[in-house]
Amino acid sequence: MKAHELRDLSLAELQARLKDEKEALVNFRFNKAIAGQIENPARIKNTRREIARLNLIINEKLGAE
Repeated sequence: MKAHELRDLSLAELQARLKDEKEALVNFRFNKAIAGQIENPARIKNTRREIARLNLIINEKLGAE
C-alpha cells in the first residue's frame, strides 16, 4: 500500500496493520530458518519497508495531535 493511501487510514487501523506486518515478518524469518529458503526472498525486504512506512505515518499522526 502506498504512503498516501495509508495516511487516509485511522490510527487504530494503522496499528492493526503494523501488528499484522510484524507477525508476517516473524513468520518469514522462521520459515527461512527452518527450511533454509523461502519462496520469495524479496517479501522480507518489502515487509520491512512496509513496517517502516507504517511506523513513520503513525508517528506523523501522533505528532499532529
